[in-house]
Amino acid sequence: MFDLTFFFFAVNIIILLLAAVVFLLVLHHNLLGLSDVLKRQRSDSTPLEFQQVDFLVESPRRISDVKEIPVVIPAVDEQLGGVIAAINSISSNTKSNVVFYIVTLNGTEEHLRPWLSNTDLKNVNYKIVNFNPRVLEGKIQADADGDPANPLAFARFYLPDLVPGEDRAIYLDDDVIVQDDIQELYNTPISAGHAAAFSDDCDSVTSKFIARGAGNRYNYIGFFDYKKERIRKLDMKAVTCSFNPGVFVANLTEWKQQNITKQLEEWMERNVAEELYSKTLVGSITAPPLLIVFYQRHSKIDPMWNVRHLGSSSGKRYSPQYVKAAKLLHWNGHFKPWGRAASYADVWEKWYVPDPTGKFTLIRRHSDGETSK
Repeated sequence: MFDLTFFFFAVNIIILLLAAVVFLLVLHHNLLGLSDVLKRQRSDSTPLEFQQVDFLVESPRRISDVKEIPVVIPAVDEQLGGVIAAINSISSNTKSNVVFYIVTLNGTEEHLRPWLSNTDLKNVNYKIVNFNPRVLEGKIQADADGDPANPLAFARFYLPDLVPGEDRAIYLDDDVIVQDDIQELYNTPISAGHAAAFSDDCDSVTSKFIARGAGNRYNYIGFFDYKKERIRKLDMKAVTCSFNPGVFVANLTEWKQQNITKQLEEWMERNVAEELYSKTLVGSITAPPLLIVFYQRHSKIDPMWNVRHLGSSSGKRYSPQYVKAAKLLHWNGHFKPWGRAASYADVWEKWYVPDPTGKFTLIRRHSDGETSK
């Protein structure tokens, strides 16, 4: 007599085995697909190869559940004192989770690391990123005097590569100090469709102190050769107020979506071929590409977060009360606060931490024998 119970038991076993086989096949297929995705991600990674060479462990103040505030600062070896003062002023005036991305050329990190680890800055969180100057080949040329451009001046063009995985970042030149909580600058509102927020050079603060005879430096006509057909075709009004690229906040998600870096590179290459702008016109070859790409397409930061031109002359442009009220002081211009003739150098020097290696020293009027390396 045929045993129905055994028959149904055998059928169930076969069904379970088939289901297990199907499950394993599906799992194997998905794993292969994931492997392909990871391979594509690796092959699509940036060719710039900006190398992170150092990352300090968490400081006691760091709070793991607070969003990281990336602050990018270029570090030229002969101006490292400025980087140190900027970092000290920022970290001393905030309880936020700030991580400094210090962009260097090869060799500078050997000078910078002991300066940070053997002083009161030893608990600062930072990453050192080596900038690869080869990315600038064919995009810049020597100025009128034959001097090569400083590659680190263009680091700001590559922010998404310097700060991978972040949605927003702050860029600062090395000649600034911060007197308020950097969190406020980081939270600057950036309008939809804008990739960055800058401080306009025609804001009420700056326009009040524009140097006589230098008005064109604060309008587009001071940066571009409007006789060039390519410039005229852009339909940028010559009287449009320029903006300062030494302090800005970037929406990196929007930056990548709009491929801002590629746009900047294209204008650099066009300038090499057509001389659309020059350092002799404006004293900077980094601003013009940004002015083109962000023409009427940027948000604004509070002017008090970029009180600038302290380095434009040796005289004091602002009152002591105004300097004290400023949230960020910027010594853009020829006269740097670690030099002999800068205005309000004493305000900057409060945040300076002496170099334990002795390679960098301040130049002061009362100490002509000192030199800055």
